[in-house]
Amino acid sequence: MNPRDSDDDRPGAAAGSSSAATEQQQSLEWRFAQVFGERAAGEDVQEVDIISAIEFDKSGDHLATGDRGGRVVLFERTDVRDEHANRRELERQDVPITRHPEFRYKTEFQSHEPEFDYLKSLEIEEKINKIKWCQTANNALFLLSTNDKTIKYWKVQEKKVKQVSVMALDTSRTVGDGTTSRASTSTSEPPLPNGGCSKKSDSLNSDLLFPPGGYPSLRLPVVTSQDVNLVARCRRVYAHAHDYHINSISNNSDGETFISADDLRINLWNLEINSQSFNIVDVKPTNMEDLTEVITCAEFHPTHCNTLAYSSSKGSIRLIDLRQSALCDNHSKMLVISPIPFPATFCPSLLDKNQT
Repeated sequence: MNPRDSDDDRPGAAAGSSSAATEQQQSLEWRFAQVFGERAAGEDVQEVDIISAIEFDKSGDHLATGDRGGRVVLFERTDVRDEHANRRELERQDVPITRHPEFRYKTEFQSHEPEFDYLKSLEIEEKINKIKWCQTANNALFLLSTNDKTIKYWKVQEKKVKQVSVMALDTSRTVGDGTTSRASTSTSEPPLPNGGCSKKSDSLNSDLLFPPGGYPSLRLPVVTSQDVNLVARCRRVYAHAHDYHINSISNNSDGETFISADDLRINLWNLEINSQSFNIVDVKPTNMEDLTEVITCAEFHPTHCNTLAYSSSKGSIRLIDLRQSALCDNHSKMLVISPIPFPATFCPSLLDKNQT
C-alpha cells in the first residue's frame, strides 16, 4: 500500500482529529470544587482576612492557610478512606477517583501578633508569610509558620475535655426501728462563720456516726471525657536571626532541621533548638552598593536531606550540597534560563524597604 493512501495521511482524517481535539478542549471547563469564606456581593473584605499563605501537607489530607491578621486556619479532608477497613473492601474500592476531594474546617489559632523592634524603630506586622507542614507523631499535627522576623513551631492535637461527674449521695438512711430518717440541716442557733458551732458537745451525735456497713449510696467521683477539642500549642519560637524579611522556610526530610531565608542569608535550624542557628549561605557584599541580586526563595530537596536550592532576583537557581562545606557560598550547580534585567537601584531599594 502506498503510504500516501494510509488513513492517517488523509486530509479528512486529519481534519476530523483536529476538530475532535478542538471539541475536547472546548468541553474542558474549570469550576470551583469548594469555596471557603466566600463574601456576599458588595461585602467589604477586611485587610486582616486576606490570605497570604497556603500549604497542603504531604498526604494531602490537611490544608493550612495563613492571613494578614496572623491567624492560621486548618482544614481536613472528609472523604478519606477508612484505614481500618478489611482488605477485600479496600480492593473493591481500588478504582480511579472520579469525585473531587472535600475538605471541612478543622480549627484555627492566632499564630503571630504585631510587634515593634525598638532598636531599629521597625514595626513588625503579624502577616503570615509561609507555612510548612512537619512530620506527624502520636496523632498530632506539627507545622511551622513565619512572619517577617519570627518563626514558630506549632503542635495541634486533640485534647479530651475531662469532667468530674456529680457525686450522688442519698442522705436518707434506715434507723434501727425500720423507719427512714433524713439528716436535718436546720437549726435554731444562728450560723457561725467558717461552719463553726456555738455549742460544743462532749460526744458525737449518734446520727453523725459512720455505720459499720457504710453508706451504699455514697459514690466516689468519676472523671469522664465529655468532649474532644483541638488545642494548638506553640512549642518553639525562633527569633532574632534575620536582619531582613524572611521570604521562605523549608523543613528537611530528616525531620530534625529546617532552613529560613531572607534577602541575603539562609540559616539552618534544629527543630528542638531555638537558641542558635547556623548561617550556611551569605550573599551580603562588603559594600552594599555592590549588591546586584538578592535571595528570593529557598527549598530543601523532598527526599535528599543534604541538597537544597535557592533562587535569586536574576532568575538563577543554585543547587547546594551541605556535605561539601559548612558555609555554602559556592554552589554545586547553577540553572539559568536567561538573564532578567533589573534596574541598578533595584536591590538597594528593596533592602531599604526591609530595614525601614
